[in-house]
Amino acid sequence: MSDLRRRIPSVDGLLAAPPLEALQRRFGRERTLHHLRAAVARFRETAADPEGGPDHDPSDPDAWARLVESRLVAEERGSLRRVINATGVVLHTNLGRAPLAPAAREAMDRAARGYTNLEYDLEEGRRGSRYDHCSALVRRLTGAEDALVVNNNAAALLLAVNTLARERPVLVSRGELVEIGGGFRIPEILERSGARMVEVGSTNRTRLEDYRAAAEGEDVALVLKVHRSNFRIEGFTEEASLEDLAGLARDLGVPLLHDLGSGLFLDPAALGLPPEPRAAESLAAGADLVAVSGDKLLGGPQAGILAGRAGWVDRMRSNPLCRALRVDKGTLAALEATLRLHLEPERVREEVPALRMLSLDPGALLERAHVLQAGLEAAGVRGDLRVAEGRAVVGGGTYPGVHLPSWTLRVRPGEGGAGTLAARLREGEPPVVARIEEGDVVLDLRTVDPQEDGTLARRLLEATAIDAGPPAGRER
Repeated sequence: MSDLRRRIPSVDGLLAAPPLEALQRRFGRERTLHHLRAAVARFRETAADPEGGPDHDPSDPDAWARLVESRLVAEERGSLRRVINATGVVLHTNLGRAPLAPAAREAMDRAARGYTNLEYDLEEGRRGSRYDHCSALVRRLTGAEDALVVNNNAAALLLAVNTLARERPVLVSRGELVEIGGGFRIPEILERSGARMVEVGSTNRTRLEDYRAAAEGEDVALVLKVHRSNFRIEGFTEEASLEDLAGLARDLGVPLLHDLGSGLFLDPAALGLPPEPRAAESLAAGADLVAVSGDKLLGGPQAGILAGRAGWVDRMRSNPLCRALRVDKGTLAALEATLRLHLEPERVREEVPALRMLSLDPGALLERAHVLQAGLEAAGVRGDLRVAEGRAVVGGGTYPGVHLPSWTLRVRPGEGGAGTLAARLREGEPPVVARIEEGDVVLDLRTVDPQEDGTLARRLLEATAIDAGPPAGRER
């Protein structure tokens, strides 16, 4: 046994030391004991490593207290933390997609504080339905006859296909058999739904006559059109229009489901974005059902919204699978508040953070960048700091190839490299997530709330003030 391991005091002895007693009063004995034991076990492992060992004296109670306190503070903070998104990706899936509007956050808070009428009809004094809370607003915004909310858009697609086409054929273009992220693929979702997929046409060209040919001799139950998400086909391409597919579905006597994905309700031109199909337009073009996400371009919580003809929606609502996919009161409260904001297009662009970020004037971003640069340089930030043009993206599997003009702060660290600086930014409080490009740490201001500019500056000063080496807070 190494000399270092022999010098480790007993756990009981450490717990009796004043610094560890103070932690027990602050965090409780059981939690302190748990993390002390874990820290001691980790110390023993590293002490046995000939290539690297512990970096503190095992006989020093203060050193143990600092180590245990860092673990306790991290536990207190929780694993799900608010971060500053400086990546320039507005709907960053790994960072939780759309931040909620103040009205949505307040609605969630009200719903969480006590009992609610989630499934209770206050007028009639009897059981109600959780599905009533958002359906009226969705109908008003889309022109649908009825609507249903489940926990995400993949769930919406699963429920719709399982309800309408279980053990029967579904027509879908080969060019729309996409992977929607996280390894989930449309063919696999259709397989799990119990339907039989009938592939139509080719990857780049699928005509109406291809659908008709594929339907020959098949007991078709559903025609499915899928938004390609972050996949785009260019060049020698052709696809059947939604109007043509609606006519085909009518001829076959089956519904047409349009999986739109992004959930854009606003006119994209108002956000400076190219045309994108919207739920109201798809329904007007003849789709019987549409499926959209709540946490993408709608700007609300994670949810899947199914809207369309009342008969089909009612069948999905009666499917036992619907219960497994239902949303909770907090999600419904936030979604209802977000949908209400969409009744006023001018207001929703200002109050829904994702929509506000998408419509920001690049000139305002440039002004903020110069203010930040001046303040950081006056405070003595280390490294080469400059303002540079950038290109943000929408993200969330929407608008592939579309770039939003932006302005960034680029930092070239004097020591340690961009990777070390980026790691220090992530490990502070709050964490800052940035990009690394050509040896620079790039902070894109389009996705940073202006109210976070001061915090961003503080975190950058903290991260650049530390000498090169492994980020602070890691056990070695």
